Amino acid sequence: MFKMEQINLDNSFTIVKPYTSLIDIRNNFLKCDFVIISAKEYYIISKKECNFLALVDDSLSVIEWIEKVNWNPCTISTIAELSMLQTDWSRPVLIKDPEKEEIIGIITANQWVQHLELKNEELSAYFSTLAETINDAVTAVDQEGKVICWNTVAEGTYSIKRENILGQKIGEHFQSESIILHRILNEGRPVRGAYHRPNNDNHVLVNASPVIKGNTVIGGIATEHDITQIVRLNEELDSSLPLLIHQDNPFSSIIGVNVEIQKAVKVAQKVAYADIPVLLTGEPGSGKEMLAQAIHYGGSKRTGPFVSINCSAIPSTLLEIELFGYQKGVFTADKKTGKSGKIEQSHNGTLFIEEIDKMPLDIQEKFLHYLEHGSFYRVGTTELLTTHTRVIASTSQALEAMVKEGKFNENLYYRLTVINIDIPPLRERPEDIVKLVEQFIQEFSSKYKKPIPKIASEVITILVNYEWPGNVRELRNVVERVILLNDENIIKSNHLQKNITSNYYVHNGDISGMHETSLQEEEKEELFIIQEALSKTYGNKSAAAKLLGMSRGTLYNKIKEYGLN
Repeated sequence: MFKMEQINLDNSFTIVKPYTSLIDIRNNFLKCDFVIISAKEYYIISKKECNFLALVDDSLSVIEWIEKVNWNPCTISTIAELSMLQTDWSRPVLIKDPEKEEIIGIITANQWVQHLELKNEELSAYFSTLAETINDAVTAVDQEGKVICWNTVAEGTYSIKRENILGQKIGEHFQSESIILHRILNEGRPVRGAYHRPNNDNHVLVNASPVIKGNTVIGGIATEHDITQIVRLNEELDSSLPLLIHQDNPFSSIIGVNVEIQKAVKVAQKVAYADIPVLLTGEPGSGKEMLAQAIHYGGSKRTGPFVSINCSAIPSTLLEIELFGYQKGVFTADKKTGKSGKIEQSHNGTLFIEEIDKMPLDIQEKFLHYLEHGSFYRVGTTELLTTHTRVIASTSQALEAMVKEGKFNENLYYRLTVINIDIPPLRERPEDIVKLVEQFIQEFSSKYKKPIPKIASEVITILVNYEWPGNVRELRNVVERVILLNDENIIKSNHLQKNITSNYYVHNGDISGMHETSLQEEEKEELFIIQEALSKTYGNKSAAAKLLGMSRGTLYNKIKEYGLN
């Protein structure tokens, strides 16, 4: 933290031969503070010690006087070696240049102590500033558990003023069994990203390390990231999960004439009564949660709870607690409270695990055990619990590739993919966009108590030809915004966001470039079919190609051949 070269050395000295007379020694003190005698060993006499010279015969040489009074030699050292334990501070220490091997100054024990005190103050200032710079609560304790650092964030997190805790044992404010720093002092092992509840009101993620000097633990430091609001928000979200389908006829809520979406719905209907895991795959916003709800309310678990957990929205260290729960008294001293996890909460119902690809590997292993045996352990207990829960998982990632990269548990992958339902993105099912728009218009007109507006044909064309990177969710949000902000009885293109209209181009159905009279009958029939497909898909060539069962390249060639723009 600091450099020893910053030491102020005393360079008021002179070096004399061992046979210099005592009279000359005393005369030297008129011009310097120290006299250094260079013999087999080095000796130092300070100006304050010159009165000892008057007690003997002046005719003696200084080396004879040294031998007579048994004067102790001094240590010669470099600046870098000063802090070593073998330095003898009974006499002032000579400092030499490590390269030139010449004496460059003197330092006394008193000067050294003052220097160390100054550096200690500087280190303390650096540490205090660092503790206040960090956005997390910072606590430091000595080997007895007494608090020696408590930053402003810690004051706010735990409502304990610095002056009320510094110098006191941390156990006086928190129950011993709930303090990670106690474990650090006892075991001497660091903790990284551990979920922790130091009291009944706070949820934190802890990083803690022992302070080690030599091989001895002399204290511990912990930083605690407050996630109380995240936990409470997650609990609020759990208590207000939106119902996306009609419970009485759940699969009717999933609109789609697209072949792939119809196939996905049929598979979902078949497995709704089978008590096996289902994996839903598809891009974000494509409707995975909606299909999960349809499977739940349309199957054997419909009378039970539908519980959802999003692996990407919860810190990985908290995810295990949220999924499996924890035993009473594990994270707080309150023996009366524990917490059931999502698996318990969904007993006799459905557990929907969103973005399971974000689940850490160690939790995947524990969850796999549950899928195989139907039983699990709460965190902090050896009591085996059993639940009957239907599991539906979703992902927008390619799990097979993640398995090959070692980022996803292979056995869990095979366990989940017995039934794999893939939901196509909205850009691949443009034929469904019009019906979805109509449904959302009715939904939000009712919600905001507005008359149902008409839709300009240009708007339909724009919406059908837009790529929809956010899929059905984005389309729903666009319609809600239009209904909320528009007070006219018709939806026009200027009511749409610029990012949607900027990608729009008008498809002109003019066929004047070719006279139908010059076409053969087969060609006329083919032209009519292509025109019908383009009309049904509002000019979307990709969708039209699918309806016609041909590639986009072939369709583009036909359009050019028949002069269709």
